[in-house]
Amino acid sequence: MPPPNSPAGYRVGPFLVDRAGYRVLRGNQPLAVSPKHLDLLLYFLDHAGELITKEALLDELWPDANVTENSLTQAVSELRDALGDEPASPQFIKTVARRGYRFVGTVTTLPAPASPVSSELIGALDGAHDALAVLDFTNLTGDDEAAWLSAGIAETVSADLAALGRFRVIDRWRVVEAARRVDGVLQSIATALRVRMVVVGSFQRNGDRIRITARVVDVASGEAVADAKVDGQLDEIFALQDQVAAQFATELGIGAHPAGASRSRDTASLDAYRALVEGWLKVETLDVRELPRAIADFERAVAIDAKYALAHTGLASAELAAYESTRSENHPARELLDRAEAHARRAIELDDRLAEAYGSLAMILVSAWDTAGGLTAARRAVALEPDNWRHLFRLGHATWGDERLRAGAATLSLYPDFAFSYFQVAMVHVARGHLAEAERVLQHGTAVQDRQIARGERYPALGLHWLLGLVRLAQDDVSEALEEFDRECALAEPHRLYGREYSMYAHLGRGSALIASNRRDDAADAFRGALALYPNHPMALIGTAVATRTSFARAEEAIADMTRSKPVQAGLARGALLAVQDDVEGAAAALGGVLDVAPPGFAGWQLPVSPLLRQVVDTPAIRAVLERLAGRAR
Repeated sequence: MPPPNSPAGYRVGPFLVDRAGYRVLRGNQPLAVSPKHLDLLLYFLDHAGELITKEALLDELWPDANVTENSLTQAVSELRDALGDEPASPQFIKTVARRGYRFVGTVTTLPAPASPVSSELIGALDGAHDALAVLDFTNLTGDDEAAWLSAGIAETVSADLAALGRFRVIDRWRVVEAARRVDGVLQSIATALRVRMVVVGSFQRNGDRIRITARVVDVASGEAVADAKVDGQLDEIFALQDQVAAQFATELGIGAHPAGASRSRDTASLDAYRALVEGWLKVETLDVRELPRAIADFERAVAIDAKYALAHTGLASAELAAYESTRSENHPARELLDRAEAHARRAIELDDRLAEAYGSLAMILVSAWDTAGGLTAARRAVALEPDNWRHLFRLGHATWGDERLRAGAATLSLYPDFAFSYFQVAMVHVARGHLAEAERVLQHGTAVQDRQIARGERYPALGLHWLLGLVRLAQDDVSEALEEFDRECALAEPHRLYGREYSMYAHLGRGSALIASNRRDDAADAFRGALALYPNHPMALIGTAVATRTSFARAEEAIADMTRSKPVQAGLARGALLAVQDDVEGAAAALGGVLDVAPPGFAGWQLPVSPLLRQVVDTPAIRAVLERLAGRAR
C-alpha cells in the first residue's frame, strides 16, 4: 500500500510516473510497463533513498504467494530494462549486496489533490450521469502491428460505457487532444476535460492472444473505483472489450451491461475493424496527404464487410475531406462529393440510428448546396446524440442566422476550445453587417486557435486571422489588417486541410490592403502568390488586373469557365469584377442574382467585408443588396 498522503506522482529523469493514471510517460508517450513492474516502481519511488529489503518487496508485491527471490530479481531486471538503467552504473535502482535495493535517482514529487473531492475536478456532471473520459490504452507489447488497438479499444469501451446510461462519456476527440496538450498527469487531463472519472488501461499481445487491463479512477480522490482484466484470443477482441465494461458495471453496482449494446454498429471482422480504426486515425490528422490512404483503409473495411455502417460513414467523411481540399479550385472534384453522399446514405440504410452517418451526410449536403437536406440530417444527428459537440457544430454548419448562433453557443459550451465554431458564429455577424461583434468573436477565436497551434494539437482551426483582417480592413485599419493576413499566411500550412485555401485568401486580402496603401507593386506580388496556389482563380486575377492596371480579360475568361461547375461563386466573382469596373448597377444585379437562387448561408456572407466592393459599398444599389443579405441572416 502507498504511504499516507502519498503524492499524485513523480518526475524522475525523463519519466513522469502518474499514480492515479497508473502509467509511466516519457514525454507524451506511455512507456510499456506491466502493472507488476509499475507497482514495483511506485514502491521504489515511495521509499526513494531508503534501503528496501528483498523481504519487504516480496511482502508488498506478492503477499500470500509462494514466490522466490528469482522472481523478484527478474522483475527488477525487467524494470531496469524499461527505464534504460544499467546495473553496473545505476541511475535509478542500485543493488545493495545481500540486502536489497535502493532507489538513487533524483525524484520530484507531484502534489496530491488539496482535498478528497476537488470542485475543480468535479465540474461537468449531468444530473445523475457522472462525466467520464476514456484514455487511449497503452500498448505494452510495443509492436506497430498492435498500435491501432490503443485507440480501437478505447473507442469501443467508450461506447460500451455510454450504453450503460450511467456516465456522460466525453467525446474521444476531446480526450485525445486534452491528453496531448497537458503534462500527462491524469489530474491535469481530468481538469482540462472537467471530468471526475477517467478510464486508464493497457493491453499486451502475445501471438494470437491478448490481455486487457483497465481501471476506472476517481481522479479527485486518486482511488481506483473499478478494475477489469480480461484474457482471450485476439479474434475475440469484441467480446473481450465488452467484458471490460461488464466488469466495470459489476464493480460499480450498475447492473448488467447491455450485451452487445455497442455491437449493433460494428462488424464481426477483426480486419474490417482494424481498417476502420486506422482510417479514422488518418482522417483526424486533417493532413491532405493522408486522405488517399484513409480512403483506402475504409474501402478495405467495406470490401471485407459490406454491411459495416461505420465503415461506410468513415469512407464518406474521408471522401468529403478530399473534396473539401479541392473546393476553392475552379472545378473541384465533384465526383468525390457524390461518392461521399452515396456512402453516407448507405450507412443510414444499414443503421438508421447511427448519428455519425447523419452528421456526415449533413456536411456533405451543405457542400453540395443542398442546405435544406443538410439541415434535416444535422437535426436528426443532434436528436440521436444531443450532447455530442460534433453534431451541434454540424447543425450550425447547415443552418444560418439565429439558429446557427444557438448551435455555436451549444458547441462551445461542450468544447470551448473548438476554434472553428468561433469562425462559424462570426460569419453570421459579418453577414448582418455587425462588424464590431464579429471582431469581438474573432479576437476570442484567434486566441483559442493560436493556443491550439502553439500546443501542437491535431485540429487547429484556420481562417480566423484572415477573416479578422477583412473586418479590420473594412474599418480602414490597414496596418492591423496586414498583420492579420501575415499571421494567416504563417499558419496556413498547405498540407493541412484548408491550409492552401486560406493561404490564398490571406494573399488576396494582403493584396487588397496594399492597394489601399498605394503599394501596387507589392499588391501585384501578393495576388501572384494567390495565383501560385490556385492558378486562374477569378478573384486573384481581378486583383492582379487592378494592381497592375491591365486588362480584365483573363478574369472574365476564368469566371465564364467557373460558371459551369460553381455558378454561385462565379456570380459573386462577376459582381466583384463589375464593382471594380465602376458598374455599380451591374454589380448589384449580379450579386442580387446570387441571392435569388442560393439558399441562405454561405452564399455572399462576406460581401460586407469584401475588399473588391470597398469603393462601391456605400452606393444605394449595393446597400440594398447588403440589407437583403442581412435580412437572410436573421
